[in-house]
Amino acid sequence: MKNLSFKLSGLGFATLLASCGGGDVAPAPEETRLQDSRVFTADATQTTFTATAASSADSAAAATALAGTSRWAGVLGGAGYRVEVPANWNGKLVMYAHGYAGTGAAVGVDNPPIRRYLIQNGYAWAASSYSKNYYDVRAGVEDTNALALEFTKIAAKNGRTLAAPTKIYITGVSMGGHITAAAIEDETQATAINKVKYNGAVPMCGVMGDTELFNQFAAMQVTAQALAGVPNYPTDKFADINALVTSTLFTTFPSVPTAKGVKYLSVLKNITGGERPMFDMGIAFGGTFGYAWGVFGSDGTVSGILNKNVLDTNAYTYTIAGDAAGSTALNASVIKMTAAPDANRLRTDGLRWIPKVNGEFKIPVVSIHTLGDLYVPFSMQQTYQKRVAAKGNSGWLVQRAIRGVSHCDFTVAEQATAFDDMVKWESGGAKPGGDDVVTAATVAASTYGCTYTNNTLGADDNPNVVGALRAGIKASSAACPAP
Repeated sequence: MKNLSFKLSGLGFATLLASCGGGDVAPAPEETRLQDSRVFTADATQTTFTATAASSADSAAAATALAGTSRWAGVLGGAGYRVEVPANWNGKLVMYAHGYAGTGAAVGVDNPPIRRYLIQNGYAWAASSYSKNYYDVRAGVEDTNALALEFTKIAAKNGRTLAAPTKIYITGVSMGGHITAAAIEDETQATAINKVKYNGAVPMCGVMGDTELFNQFAAMQVTAQALAGVPNYPTDKFADINALVTSTLFTTFPSVPTAKGVKYLSVLKNITGGERPMFDMGIAFGGTFGYAWGVFGSDGTVSGILNKNVLDTNAYTYTIAGDAAGSTALNASVIKMTAAPDANRLRTDGLRWIPKVNGEFKIPVVSIHTLGDLYVPFSMQQTYQKRVAAKGNSGWLVQRAIRGVSHCDFTVAEQATAFDDMVKWESGGAKPGGDDVVTAATVAASTYGCTYTNNTLGADDNPNVVGALRAGIKASSAACPAP
């Protein structure tokens, strides 16, 4: 074992011992996993990056701010990094956490989508590639924190002396949203090796329910199998029945369902957040349900991040809208999956292998999520709201629904507004507005999500992606009413 001297404030050593096998028993040895044997290398081609080009919409002052920026890149602890500091730095640092980057051996860095906004408003930003790929949120938190702690040393090494940041914020997308949410948790503050006290956070399209996302994928799979007539087929052998299940439920996957498929999509809607705008468009042309379908058949270890099965569907009750008898039959036939109780236990060598998002924080958080996302569904926000409320921390959370149909298809304006509102709140302003994400009638309203949706494209929006998706929404007569 390594690093046994970290502080356990907020958890207590007795809690740690109990979680590892009993209050009177020594902690279980810290076993290795498949993830520990994998080798990753920082992509050398990503250790340099170019300046943000001024756009025709930028003022002269904004263009000057972009031109006067310091840019540094390198490798820290096996993770690539990028750092950018404007000449007129306001003393505040923004850490950016990228999303899931696949299973390749090369790790790479992403710039924050709001890079232009940050630099023009005086913020420094830094982003890590993380030292490992796969769904390794533990590595993401530790490497992002390590980079934040190294910020002034990197500046000094590059000939610029900077004071320690007066404020440190964190934001990220998808898996990076999970990293963002986990980084501010009390449990992380107690158990991380690299500790950073953040002042505010903006998780976007994030996995706000940690392993609950994988439970949802499992629920999607077992109900698909049941409605296709193969309820008891081994769940980890889904590849053997994929073609059968797909053809039984869909004429064209996933946009043209069969009669059984219509029932399945009703179940899917209820698993992923209930009746809401954008769900049908998410299925029709959002393009994300195929990603979720593609992870069916998991052995529950999250591709070697864990050693034991973490999937559990016992808490689910499935509903086919308007079909009480069919719902009863489905719940009677569907297989139940049960997690190993210690699959994601507390560790004695740092963070859990999949860090928890318990809702234990006391800093401003503004979270945004698209309604049509079926890869990291809107239900993640509902899970987060309930956990935060259970801990008595709802006063620190603002959530916003965005009328997008895909995964993380925000406009830059939507992201910048969320960040700006969080900072104003953290700086002493009033708590900003948000959406009720849990009242079914509110979420089901045809105009839900209109308040914080901004379809205006800027210089850094991709018109072939975000623009095309928003145009598709308008063409489907589902745009928000004119202000």
